[in-house]
Amino acid sequence: MTDTPTPRLRLFLARARRLPAWSVIAAGTLAGCLSGGAYGLLTPTTYTATSYVVAVPTVNSTPESARGFAQAYGRVATQLALLGDAQVWAGVPVRTLQDSVRTATSPDAPMVAVSATSSRPDLAVDMANAVSRALTQHAEKAGNSTQVRLVQFSRAVKPSSPTSASPALTALVGASAGGLLGGLALLARPRRTGGDGDDAPVPTASVPAPAAAVRGQR
Repeated sequence: MTDTPTPRLRLFLARARRLPAWSVIAAGTLAGCLSGGAYGLLTPTTYTATSYVVAVPTVNSTPESARGFAQAYGRVATQLALLGDAQVWAGVPVRTLQDSVRTATSPDAPMVAVSATSSRPDLAVDMANAVSRALTQHAEKAGNSTQVRLVQFSRAVKPSSPTSASPALTALVGASAGGLLGGLALLARPRRTGGDGDDAPVPTASVPAPAAAVRGQR
């Protein structure tokens, strides 16, 4: 058994079909702008600080080996064995370091970038430097077997501006997404089949029969 729409629902749908096309897009843009702006206001501001360590080969190693160990150290920098030492210097739990610290390496340079993100810029600096310090100490202990040392290339400095998106930017992104969804909804909106509007069917003119056929019927 199918549910028939109530009179109020039929009236609402009828009025919605009479709305001009631009109103759907405008409503979607406005809703997206408000949602994006609210998201930007409610999301905490975050800061990111980055420190760098570089792999240096010893006399018994090669630059290619240093690049290879830099890739390996970049992968193990966020493991529990290293973060257990870093949490003491950063003053935060290991779980916070796992969620906040990321590393990046380059195939062309024996360097490891350690980035930490936090709502406090000073804490982001402390976490990045703490993980870099733990990483260099771990490499120092394994230096006899790897023949590669990790040295501090650049300490993290206090960020001057946040890395999270501003409310204005999130509002702009939301408005763009809302306008796009409004346009898609407009394309999916059922077209009117009667009445005096742009969607009313266009009358077709009748074509008279040829004169020869008319004479043949007489």
